[in-house]
Amino acid sequence: MRIAIAADERVGVAEAIAEELRGRGHEPVPHGALNDDERDDWAWASEAAARDVAEGRAEQAVVACWTGTGASMAANKVPGVRAALCVDAETARGARRWNDANVLALSLRLTSAPQLTEILDGWFAGTPSEEESDVANIRHVDEI
Repeated sequence: MRIAIAADERVGVAEAIAEELRGRGHEPVPHGALNDDERDDWAWASEAAARDVAEGRAEQAVVACWTGTGASMAANKVPGVRAALCVDAETARGARRWNDANVLALSLRLTSAPQLTEILDGWFAGTPSEEESDVANIRHVDEI
């Protein structure tokens, strides 16, 4: 799967995200500080990754900044994107299951390499719910 990735600086797990995704058989599409030809500010980098998802150039994205908050806010401004800031595997799994999240937001400050592995395990283990109420919630979020 093609997965857009973005970070506003190359600290913490920023570069490990691409390595971890490649190791799982995915093709990372780098943005921001991970791409020497792009602006590295969190708003621009996260928007670029989110647009890849919204416009079909990537199936999912992982965006990161120091806290993860700005990255998730910027990504969520792109129509069709549902970004979730996750700090543990269970939150990531739930974001995929109940929220049909298509963008994972991470904190470069809080996420260690072992946590990154666990969060991605949870993210990829989560599959969108087909329960009527969950589908209705996602449809409503898209309408807001």
